Amino acid sequence: MKKEKKEKKKVCRIGGQALIEGVMMQGATSIALSVRSPDGKIVTEAKRRKGTGVWGKIPLIRGMISFVSSLITGTKCIMKSSQQAFPEEETPSTAATVISGILGVVIAIAAFMLLPGWIADFMQQWLNLNVLLKSLIEGVIRIVIFVLYLLLISRMKDIRRTFMYHGAEHRTINCYEHGMDVEVKNVQTCSTRHNRCGTTFLFFVMIISILVFALVNWLVEIILGYNPGKWVLMGVRLLCLPLVAGISYELLRFLALLPDNKFVDIFRAPGLGLQRLTTYPPQDEMAEVAITAFEAVLKMDADPSYPEREFGEYLVCETVSELYKKFDRAGIDRADADWIIAYFTSIKRSELQSSFKKIDKSTYLNICDAADKRLEGTPLDYILGESDFYGIKIKVNQNVLIPRPETELLCEQAIKIIGNSNARVLDLCTGSGCIAAVVASKTNASVTASDVSEKALAVARENCQGLNVECVQSDMFGKLFARIFDVIISNPPYIRSGDLDSLQKEVQREPLTALDGGEDGLKFYREIAEKSPVFLAENGVLLLEIGFDQASEVSALLSVNFTDVQVIKDLEGNDRIIIARKKN
Repeated sequence: MKKEKKEKKKVCRIGGQALIEGVMMQGATSIALSVRSPDGKIVTEAKRRKGTGVWGKIPLIRGMISFVSSLITGTKCIMKSSQQAFPEEETPSTAATVISGILGVVIAIAAFMLLPGWIADFMQQWLNLNVLLKSLIEGVIRIVIFVLYLLLISRMKDIRRTFMYHGAEHRTINCYEHGMDVEVKNVQTCSTRHNRCGTTFLFFVMIISILVFALVNWLVEIILGYNPGKWVLMGVRLLCLPLVAGISYELLRFLALLPDNKFVDIFRAPGLGLQRLTTYPPQDEMAEVAITAFEAVLKMDADPSYPEREFGEYLVCETVSELYKKFDRAGIDRADADWIIAYFTSIKRSELQSSFKKIDKSTYLNICDAADKRLEGTPLDYILGESDFYGIKIKVNQNVLIPRPETELLCEQAIKIIGNSNARVLDLCTGSGCIAAVVASKTNASVTASDVSEKALAVARENCQGLNVECVQSDMFGKLFARIFDVIISNPPYIRSGDLDSLQKEVQREPLTALDGGEDGLKFYREIAEKSPVFLAENGVLLLEIGFDQASEVSALLSVNFTDVQVIKDLEGNDRIIIARKKN
């Protein structure tokens, strides 16, 4: 559930960056990139970061290092995200990447450094401007150009999506810092703006550059008495950029550490306002990507043993957590998620949540496909293709009922009655053949398994392969002719026709012909009560599974041709099994 916001925020050293169809999160010791791939799945790369050493702790210098590192890391991350988001497109060569990067820097210098200076020089021809005033005008022009630039690119579809991922990054960090569970519904209630945003940093860079560049101009022109050319002055300014970045970093860091109040908000307001142009409310799917990257960094920072991974690799423990969230929202037992993952990874259920084992994308996609089917209502056993029944594996598909625990009680009673004899046994309405397989494997009986459905019999034959079982296609007793059996066992359809629509959606995925017992649920019991004595040997025994409320009615049907009618309850105390002996 969503938690109330706390007055005191959590300390969070995680920052991030929007990527192409993804988000990068960076913590104290790790960095993670999560991208939504074309197939709709989230792929993540998580790596350990190298420390910055002593230099990374010195004020101003740490800001310079962070500025350069962010440019390099950010560019690499964008390239990686592009490869994951658009794998079919041709990846630019290293040379092309370098050339485009240099071109981008040239354009940025021209737009944000040279152009404001040229405009200020033009204005100085008409106005008598001192060094400080000229630098101020140049700085204002630079800010205006920057804002117009953001306004224009934000109207581009692809850029707007990137800005939405930027909003997802901020919302995720805000959610954590405000003490809420980091999940999509909580993340989407948080602000898309953040005090440590790179947009605010760039705004501070422009403001600080006004002061620094003015000071540089004054030192060069007034104190040294030297009037350098525009290109020389531009070179000096470029050399001053690391200092500007260092000061801006310290200012951003300082304001982020201050408590929230109206006075501090005055200094934060311009940067936060500018973030309205670079952050947009994300879609839920985008928030999910940001959460994935954030949680990867959070776990790696907290646990040095937490493994790194490449794109296309997934951790079992994270896959478990992902499926738990989905199954919780759908109201499905988490155990089903465990069984799915255990099936595809061959890891014990008890070890899944703590397993750092890596699985490839193919295995992950198989898990996700199985989980999606379960979320849509497909029974777990159909998804896995097998059921555990009385200690053996029974193969199942949508042509047969899934064996129930109650039917194990039916088998248990049959095994007791058969004992060590070489009994002739009929499993009527065999379905998957689970009863026939258990009886044949646990006793010396020879078993005939019959069913009206040839598709069901195909499954039964597979389950009874190698056992003393003959499978016969027959509509009840129709094609069994003059066969005689010592024991007849049956779990016939017994659901009332009017109750079928009220069954659980998982049960409704099972074959209705194996469930529908007619208007009153007793259709097949009437036929069994009437015809089975002909096929039973002297003192032959009949064992039936029944509905919890059918004991008296089925007992009455059997009273004509059977004696010693006995009702046995299941583990929940419901009437479930009827045993009767043929009258002589």
